[in-house]
Amino acid sequence: MSDMEIRDDRAGGRLEAIAGDEVVGHIEYFVLDAPARALVPVHTIVEPAHEGKGIAGSLARELYGIAAREGIVVAPLCPYVVKWAARHPEEAPAADPELLGAAMQWLEAHPGRF
Repeated sequence: MSDMEIRDDRAGGRLEAIAGDEVVGHIEYFVLDAPARALVPVHTIVEPAHEGKGIAGSLARELYGIAAREGIVVAPLCPYVVKWAARHPEEAPAADPELLGAAMQWLEAHPGRF
């Protein structure tokens, strides 16, 4: 989708794909601080009218790009991002299992967040 913009709403924990003035997809995530700083995607959602246009992949790619620019890692809990990362290992380094465990513990400790 060439007329799409991706915006990081860090305070809101959303990476949003915007076409025109409409949010057509997003990744919900949180920032883990320990045992290491990481972006942790939890859900990827694309609006039904915009499915099949590569939006989810563009969001995943940008999330990993943001992490790389910040010198941190992505610890994916979102099933879509896990699958995307497995298909793109050159762009999506694997997260340490300890970090994934810590991300899962954080998510369990904040049940109302997502």
